[in-house]
Amino acid sequence: MTTMLVASTGGHLAELYDLAPRLGVGTRRWVTFDSPQSRSLLDGEDVAFVPPVTSRDMTGVLRDLAVARRMFRAERYEHVISTGAAVAMAFFLPATAAGVRCSYIESATRTAGPSLTGRLAARVPRVGLYTQYPGWAAGSWRYGGSIFDAFEAEVRAEPPPIRKVVVTLGTHARYTFPRLLTHLVGLLPSEWEILWQVGSTVIDAMPEGARRQVPITEMRQALAEADVVISHAGVGSALAAMQAGKRALYVPRRKAYGEHIDDHQVEMARELEGRKLVVAREAQDVTLADLETAAAWSVRAAPGVAPFRLVPR
Repeated sequence: MTTMLVASTGGHLAELYDLAPRLGVGTRRWVTFDSPQSRSLLDGEDVAFVPPVTSRDMTGVLRDLAVARRMFRAERYEHVISTGAAVAMAFFLPATAAGVRCSYIESATRTAGPSLTGRLAARVPRVGLYTQYPGWAAGSWRYGGSIFDAFEAEVRAEPPPIRKVVVTLGTHARYTFPRLLTHLVGLLPSEWEILWQVGSTVIDAMPEGARRQVPITEMRQALAEADVVISHAGVGSALAAMQAGKRALYVPRRKAYGEHIDDHQVEMARELEGRKLVVAREAQDVTLADLETAAAWSVRAAPGVAPFRLVPR
């Protein structure tokens, strides 16, 4: 039978896509939102696109719940696995009612405890709950492993001179990052070749060539060719940089400036810097020397990464 893999676009989808080879699933169907990222990332896969659900969007959850019920009536599924966010609830409720096994893997951004979606998933009977941090694996939450176990950093023998840069601020429609964009526009030399993916962020002095979203195939190529990557502290952006062999300069959004719903990106930056996989800095503190520090390291695939452990029901 088919396993259903459910995730919002952005970091949630990037995490689930990276974890999929470690989950031991056979035939699979992806459920996500229609976007340039999902179409590029899941090209050639079996995909069902559903209406997008944003943060704390009850109307969106109910809309996708109706879609999920139709899908479960039309076909039988063996297992539903989700990394969130709210779309997970729309599929867990009819799945558990139909007796389908469900597993919720909390995002790697949640270093100290579950998200709102994780707390809601914990109230749904028979949903398996998994964290990527052993420090808060307790009660019904089990530690399964981490997406970041698949990477390790090493110092470059000969760091490249910086000429090509990728700046990616995420693509969330609601949250912007003008503090970082404004700082970088004033900092980065005009002669450098820079790809600017700015999402919804708009400032008075927009950089030339700034783009809301770059297709994933083009972004992968740009990351591979870049001397350094500057990224907001999102999981998807970190994974993309690591897969390209780059140790990103990683800048967390702050709740106090209205840049995100909470400060989980601060925790994420601290976690990845502890693994030496990023160079973490605050937006106003980024310097050209920090870019050289990031460019002096590379990231590679760690050997013998273990499967992500989902306990059979």
